[in-house]
Amino acid sequence: MLEVTNKTDLNTLTATVAYQILTGFDKSFRWYCRITGGAQQRFEQGEWQATQQAVKERITIYEQSLSAAVSDIYHHVFPLQQNHAFWQGLKSAYLKLLDEHPQFELAETFYNSVIGRIFKHQVIDNSVMFILPSRCFLAGHYRAKVVNSFDTTGTVRNLLDDIFKTYRFNLDFAHKEHDLALVEQVIRQHLSRQQLASIHTIEMLKPVFYRSKSAYLVGRICMPEQTIPFVIALMLDQQKQLQIDAILLEPADLSVIFGFARAYFMADTQHPAEVVAFLHELLPNKKHFELYISLGLYKHGKTVFYRNFLQHMEHSDDQFTFAPGIRGLVMSVFHLPSYGVVFKIIKDHFPESKKVTRERVKECYRLVKMTDRVGRMADTHEYMNFRLPLNRMDPALLQELQEECAGSIEVTSEAVIIKHLYIERKMTPLNLYLEQETDPDKIRHAIDELGLCIKQIAAANIFAGDMLHKNFGITRHGRVIFYDYDEICYMHEREFRLLPRSDDPYALDTLSVGPTDVFPEQFEHFIVGKKHLKLLLKELHGDLMTQAFWLGAQEKAKTREVQYFWPYSEAKRLINQTLTHSTL
Repeated sequence: MLEVTNKTDLNTLTATVAYQILTGFDKSFRWYCRITGGAQQRFEQGEWQATQQAVKERITIYEQSLSAAVSDIYHHVFPLQQNHAFWQGLKSAYLKLLDEHPQFELAETFYNSVIGRIFKHQVIDNSVMFILPSRCFLAGHYRAKVVNSFDTTGTVRNLLDDIFKTYRFNLDFAHKEHDLALVEQVIRQHLSRQQLASIHTIEMLKPVFYRSKSAYLVGRICMPEQTIPFVIALMLDQQKQLQIDAILLEPADLSVIFGFARAYFMADTQHPAEVVAFLHELLPNKKHFELYISLGLYKHGKTVFYRNFLQHMEHSDDQFTFAPGIRGLVMSVFHLPSYGVVFKIIKDHFPESKKVTRERVKECYRLVKMTDRVGRMADTHEYMNFRLPLNRMDPALLQELQEECAGSIEVTSEAVIIKHLYIERKMTPLNLYLEQETDPDKIRHAIDELGLCIKQIAAANIFAGDMLHKNFGITRHGRVIFYDYDEICYMHEREFRLLPRSDDPYALDTLSVGPTDVFPEQFEHFIVGKKHLKLLLKELHGDLMTQAFWLGAQEKAKTREVQYFWPYSEAKRLINQTLTHSTL
């Protein structure tokens, strides 16, 4: 244990501790890269369960690395006995170490996490933390390290051959010539001759984006007047041979691929900030924090979100108020109307109808973080001691929080400090959407999406539990997403039973119901309320109301077989395309 007796000792101590923290970050990032770098081998060998395990492992490594880094600090100093000058000096010493660091922005977040762990997230001060970034990242500086550029002076087919000479896999294509001919056909159908002639560059990110049972080559087609996405989706066939599943050329397709309701990608790069900058050029409507999170750098994504939030607060003046929709029994949910997230706080007490505890709710949210969300469950982010300005709080909302969530908040003269908070992407609650929408086709689509959402979550081994349509949201792309997790569980944790058949009208009243019993025949009475919506759900997904469906889903879950979930429409798949004579 080092003692400080003068300024020289202080500088030596802060330099030592700063080095320990950066060493902890570097170890953590190497661990992250090792897991991410193994994605290609897992994909090529079809090791899908290992793929899911790698996702879980990569999520947990940050906390493990953080604990080790904090423990190392205690070998050098008693942190809580140090004065403000020590912490200012520590930040300065750490900053010097980041001068040429290729992941300086991630290293700043790791430093913040160390400070947060030591002070239990009660110190939020830019003089001792990186609340604001130390410097701006200049996009383009490392562009050549993360992007391949391809010659477009030849034919489309020559271009595709060049791409697959660059992106090599250690397995054979099942039908390479056929697949490439279909890709060329789709490109020619999507672009006019004038557009094809004007293409001056094809840029592709060097890292391949792996997720679940798919791999994506992500890039763009550059023309003088416009730039469009260029994404090649790959998968393995039943013989574990490579095939091109789709070629995607629409911004909406790319947006859904990088959606907030999907598992994080494995994309191996030493320059994540440059990769994110490139992706942001393709997806300008997505925030930088969303793109970091999509790469599995969710801790840094939280940091970038907080910075973005602070900036938004400076340039807005609306008040935090109740989020649209029916009030929850477990969570108090509110939003800032001008900002695209909702804030969720666990209430102190739940009504008798909710057989859950506060810790169980937290476990459910952790379970979702570790699960392949298959495009149907919203990602959530957990914060401690999140501060909101008191003068921006709607009085009615503040009163409810003080009454329902007193154990989770602290009100000072200037701020509302939320001790435990979840933040989630804002969507239109499905019940409100169905009340307001008048187009029959859109209503039918939403109900179909609702049924598909429930089924796909079940296929991912999750029983949604409380399936009232108020617990689902609909995105601007028309996808229905589940976002209320306080009753979710694994499929094997429920008994799906038939309702008893009896002429006795009181038979149901005497039915013995266990805590894990579920009666699918009753689903039609509460998933959606209005009669015409019930009939529509029964028409499109009547099997949801049968025991047979749920027992079948349980059996599939027992096999632990990983299902395919395509983040694009079935019509986009090459398997549904036919080669024309002009292509042949």
